[in-house]
Amino acid sequence: MALRLVFFGTPEFALPSLRLLLTRSEFQIEAVVTQPDRPRGRGQQVASSPVKDFALESAIYVYQPESVRDETVLSFFKRMQPDAVVIIAYGQKIPETLLDIPRLGWINLHGSLLPKYRGAAPINWAIVNGEKRTGVTTMMVEAGMDTGPILMQKEIEIGADETAPELAKRMSELGAPLIVETLLGLSRGEISPRAQENAQATKAPILKKEMGRVNWELPAKEIYNRIRGFEPWPGAYTTFRGQTCRIWGSPQGDAHSHTELRAIARDKAGQIVAAGGNVFVSCGGDSWLRLSELQIEGKKKVKAADFANGARLTAGDTFDL
Repeated sequence: MALRLVFFGTPEFALPSLRLLLTRSEFQIEAVVTQPDRPRGRGQQVASSPVKDFALESAIYVYQPESVRDETVLSFFKRMQPDAVVIIAYGQKIPETLLDIPRLGWINLHGSLLPKYRGAAPINWAIVNGEKRTGVTTMMVEAGMDTGPILMQKEIEIGADETAPELAKRMSELGAPLIVETLLGLSRGEISPRAQENAQATKAPILKKEMGRVNWELPAKEIYNRIRGFEPWPGAYTTFRGQTCRIWGSPQGDAHSHTELRAIARDKAGQIVAAGGNVFVSCGGDSWLRLSELQIEGKKKVKAADFANGARLTAGDTFDL
């Protein structure tokens, strides 16, 4: 008999697992629970989540409680009586009253090798912190934040120039078969949950707008990691002549060029130098970031060279620290 599942999820990251589960005869998805429709994007038009859109296309019942702590959610679960709940990037903490209802428990797919990077933004912080490898973990959900016993894990290498959305897409595809393998293993009694080593835990806090502000006193490599890790939001941004400016770029690694740039610049972090058709910014540790694109708030994104020409840069121009 197929395992009765309820699937909790909201963003694109959850979709590969939902798609794969639907193709497997071992599972029966009774319902999808996702966040209520919210204002999204620049125009703040009310829109449904990617998981809801897919579920409706697949003729799956969709439930969108405002809060999972509402008594109606408990009634919903008592009616459903699922064998297991799969939860992936749902967006709300699950109350203890619901955790004991499914006989196999709540199985979460988390975007890190737990106990590293517990929290809301594990993929982003792994890139920001310069990690070379990360992975996905299936775990049992409990009352704490990502503290439940580990079920299975798979590692993945982080590309040197990979952005958070690019890595998230690969990890979501890696996690889908892991969810299937975990559910089958649990149902057959072949998986023994193991406790996390709490002493090894690190945090991946929710992203905030102010985290994207560039500190030009950091080495260019660290700034580059923030550009990649904070894509698409909050992005890496600075201030130029009183206006907020989003930036993209990569470290300039040529030591000979560094010597030439130092001859032009005044050794001040954040100083902008246009040279040889490129635009560089002085960073900490005697390093330079070569800008590729910029976007002044309220304007279109432009190539760095076009920005330099339009801004009519003068010697000593800087981005604010």
